[in-house]
Amino acid sequence: MRISQLLRPLVAATLFCAAVAAQAQVSVMLPANPGGGWDSTGRQAMKAMNDAGIFTGTVSFTNKGGAGGTIGLADFQRSQKGKSDALAVFGAITVGSITMNKSPVDLSKFKPLARLTAEYLVLAVKADAPYQNVDEFVAALKANPGATAVGGGSAGGVDHIALALLAQNADVPVSSLNYIPQAGGADTVTGIVNGTLKAGISGVSEFQQFADTGRIRILAVSADKRMEGLEDVPTFKEAGYDVALANWRGVLGSVDMPEENYQQWLDRFTKLSASPEWHATMERQGWEPYFLSGAAFGEFMASESKRINAILQDAGLVK
Repeated sequence: MRISQLLRPLVAATLFCAAVAAQAQVSVMLPANPGGGWDSTGRQAMKAMNDAGIFTGTVSFTNKGGAGGTIGLADFQRSQKGKSDALAVFGAITVGSITMNKSPVDLSKFKPLARLTAEYLVLAVKADAPYQNVDEFVAALKANPGATAVGGGSAGGVDHIALALLAQNADVPVSSLNYIPQAGGADTVTGIVNGTLKAGISGVSEFQQFADTGRIRILAVSADKRMEGLEDVPTFKEAGYDVALANWRGVLGSVDMPEENYQQWLDRFTKLSASPEWHATMERQGWEPYFLSGAAFGEFMASESKRINAILQDAGLVK
């Protein structure tokens, strides 16, 4: 037997091991507490990627919540610089939270990988609340905004912005609102049910399960048209209030991620966006497809930063 024949299995095994090692592990920063929208987006995206055979290596997740994701992202920006396989989940909430919290996070420094999903927001109250529709809730808000506590995500996030837009439409001073940030959607529901909150604003996926079991009642959704599964729920626009807002979520690569790795992850997320596994996940979670990648996503981030900060200024939430 020739030496070359003897070496073939060894070479093949070496190449196989190298390929496995090349995608051995990726670390994913989830800048929120377990169970929320960013947490599920990161975990479900990587699971779908694994199920589709796009990336089958080991994935380690780190949850570090607080201040609209800026605490976790600041740590990611600092500690993962130049790392080849370091990703972070973030979204629309982050943009306003950076301004509200005077955070050192600079989104333009990260590698823009993929905008994955959009989720619309809903306004919900306790199942037996006296408000039967948005108008009745707005009347209570207008009569005594301080006594009408509304819970949602971080200050300056999309939930807060949605309430500010609703207040502006109803001629309620934004500065008089009693908005109370919550750790997550489940905490908001708890506050609604026990009466410490008169209402809550959050994503469809975080509230719909509680509405289905009768714990809360959804009054309106921030989409442009009625949504599947919420056919009986009007949009804010249908109710007469110009509140149309999407909570988009996406993935960033580390600051100074090597170009070869960046292109690899762009390719992986592009394949994920078209995979049946990911589309099944989005349908199950109630997420809307909202894919955009690379430079185009970077341009979108810049425009969103300008738009959201303008809304915060107009609403008097920042100077």
